Amino acid sequence: MIWVIVASSAVALAVFAERLLQYHRDQIDSTQFLNGVRNVLKRDNIVEALAICDATPGPVPRLVKTAILNRDKGREAVREALEDAGSWEVPRLEEKLNLLATIAQIAPLLGLLGSVLGFIAVFRAVQNAGLNAHVADLSSGIWKALICTAAGLAVSIPSYAGYNYLVGRVNTIVLDMEQISSEILNIVSSPPAEPPAGRPA
Repeated sequence: MIWVIVASSAVALAVFAERLLQYHRDQIDSTQFLNGVRNVLKRDNIVEALAICDATPGPVPRLVKTAILNRDKGREAVREALEDAGSWEVPRLEEKLNLLATIAQIAPLLGLLGSVLGFIAVFRAVQNAGLNAHVADLSSGIWKALICTAAGLAVSIPSYAGYNYLVGRVNTIVLDMEQISSEILNIVSSPPAEPPAGRPA
């Protein structure tokens, strides 16, 4: 079982590293990004605004692009498009987190199973040796069995801590998505400013 635990720890480490890098790329300065898009839209340069969205990674630029593409369909249509896009983005952010949570939950059980199997082997050896069983052999077998429990806990604790940290990063990105969705909805739905009327002669 110790090899199963080692393999699960390698998977947990790989998932954590991959998600951490992904969230680092996805979490941008939303306020600065939206200000840039707003300034471009004020000049009615839709192509440049879409190019900015395409050049910036993460779910926030994709939501902004969705709003821009649907700007001519009315406020409610833009809102629905943003909700649909958000429903696709959130599962992408949460991808593989369940695997990390599962490893955190089952690693102690794998360690316990390894210990139980080890104790079974120890008592089988005692039964076979009978009165000739040596205390050193018993203590060595028990020590090896307990290693599995310690290994399972050593994998579970950092995996659970890593899972909670990544969930916090996801919640931060989702909060940015909700805020930016509301702001870009107001931007693309607001009527264009009318030029000031000339003074009567």
